[in-house]
Amino acid sequence: MDQPIMNEASATRADETATPTTRASWRDYYNLAKPRMIMTNLITAFGGFWVASRWSIDWFDLAFMLIGSALIMGSGCVFNNVLDREHDQKMERTKKRAIPTGKISLNGAIVYGTALGIAGLAALYFLVNPLTALLGIVGHIAYVIIYTYWLKPTSTWSTSVGGISGAVPPVIGYCAVTNAVDLGAILLFGLMFFWQPPHFWALGIRKRDEYQKAGYKVLPVVKGVLRTKWQMVPYLIALYPTTVLLYTLNYVGIVFLIGGLALLTIWTWQCLKGFAAKDDNKWSMGAFKYSLYYLVFVFLLMVADTPHLPA
Repeated sequence: MDQPIMNEASATRADETATPTTRASWRDYYNLAKPRMIMTNLITAFGGFWVASRWSIDWFDLAFMLIGSALIMGSGCVFNNVLDREHDQKMERTKKRAIPTGKISLNGAIVYGTALGIAGLAALYFLVNPLTALLGIVGHIAYVIIYTYWLKPTSTWSTSVGGISGAVPPVIGYCAVTNAVDLGAILLFGLMFFWQPPHFWALGIRKRDEYQKAGYKVLPVVKGVLRTKWQMVPYLIALYPTTVLLYTLNYVGIVFLIGGLALLTIWTWQCLKGFAAKDDNKWSMGAFKYSLYYLVFVFLLMVADTPHLPA
């Protein structure tokens, strides 16, 4: 399915950028790759690597797994900016990005994103293992083509299906060690996949007016806030057995189980409070922020409580 056909004037606005008042700096290119998003995903990739390694760390593999993953994710984010350029002009929080303002040209961004992707895939393929490179390609296609190009402007399924790309980093980290997709990789994928919709939908509720103005078919815009709150619940529930299985199958220890379930219960309660919230904007921002705290701390617990290899 293709994106909706734009009229000539709209297409012209999408392809032309404003005349820049200053030349692009290294910081503009740095921010184009969405470093905060990369850092969050690298935490999950590190956690996946550590769980598979069980404290027997190959620091060379770890370093190049992180470097290659960061480059591929940066490439995906650059192409996300390229494809979103017209929508970004309409949103308050994105209209000052380098492409809408004209600091970085469309061709320049495409070359930059391509270079990052090639470098990242080469690092994973030649310096880690081919499976991680394949997973990087899967994540890149899921984020750029399936999520950004196809579903984001056309369907409320964008968040759920787009969660595939965000769930790939811990699997890359895990498979950098195991060179195989086994049950551990699947559970790590599930942990991230189930986390993403309630995380994003909380932000979607907070920014629903901007998303509507930009023309995105996100769930809070199309189905409303109450439907979105209900939609968050099944994903939160699915995180409970995923957390328990990581423990019962000996990928993590009892500290992770107790801490992970406690963090998840707090997040669940934070989300459920939304049904009685008088101010949806205030509640949704709190739920969004806590989802980030949950992710960071649950992966820190995972690393700290990974069982050691038998002596």
